[in-house]
Amino acid sequence: MFKGSYVALVTPFDGDRVDEDALVQLIEWQIEQGTDGIVPVGTTGESPTLSHHEHKRVVEITVKTVAGRIPVIAGAGSNNTLEAIDFSQHAEKAGADALLHVAGYYNRPSQEGLFRHFEAVHNACNLPIFVYNIPSRCVVGVDIDTMVRLAELPRIVGVKDATTDLTRPGRERIRINKEFSWLSGEDATAVAYNASGGNGCISVTANIAPAHCTKMHKACFDGDYQTALEFQDKLMPLHEALFLEPSPAGAKYALSRLGKCADFCRLPVVPLGDETKSKIDDAMRSLTLID
Repeated sequence: MFKGSYVALVTPFDGDRVDEDALVQLIEWQIEQGTDGIVPVGTTGESPTLSHHEHKRVVEITVKTVAGRIPVIAGAGSNNTLEAIDFSQHAEKAGADALLHVAGYYNRPSQEGLFRHFEAVHNACNLPIFVYNIPSRCVVGVDIDTMVRLAELPRIVGVKDATTDLTRPGRERIRINKEFSWLSGEDATAVAYNASGGNGCISVTANIAPAHCTKMHKACFDGDYQTALEFQDKLMPLHEALFLEPSPAGAKYALSRLGKCADFCRLPVVPLGDETKSKIDDAMRSLTLID
């Protein structure tokens, strides 16, 4: 079972290149802070603007650095099925523990098209697969009937659910008759998602406040929702501030304030405005992350 606080890891840059040293240091810090798992080269990792070589290199570095200490769910998604298969087979060869595959953005496939896409990826590799359901970015979403059908494939083991529909875990759980991981893809509703049957979150905020996020999820799994809500209330200003402008500009700015990496994002994501920076600073101070 994949559960707990997984970080949707940023990809640090040094000018035009991936900052491999900063990437290693970020991963080590995440593990030291108690993060339960690493998810490289997803949306927060700026996968749309990485070259194929860079994408694969980030996965390789992540797997090598983690060295089996916690799970690595490698981002391998694409709206091009052949490209998704290539990324998947590479991640398997590199030693990743599982894959994250997004639904077909831009080309807007039907539910049958979505099923066949995930089925083709499933049949082309041997790793467990998480379906990333985020209709706000993809336009199309994975319907419950399709998710149930996908779960019948043996290596479809979970979902990153960014629908913000808190009924989804319950409605899917009663129809999926196997061990399955429901991971939220939306920080602000993660506690409520867990209360509805979820198993954790693939988090943007965990880039900046990994220990807080891990403790929050542990409280959920211990049944101590009062403590979990206390953590969530403290984290909420940071959740909100990080998404005032297109992500991951907020997460990278916050990490730069912690001295972890530069705040540079590749176009078309641009630097933050001063007002957003100020709100992120305030949220970080309230968590005593900065002075």
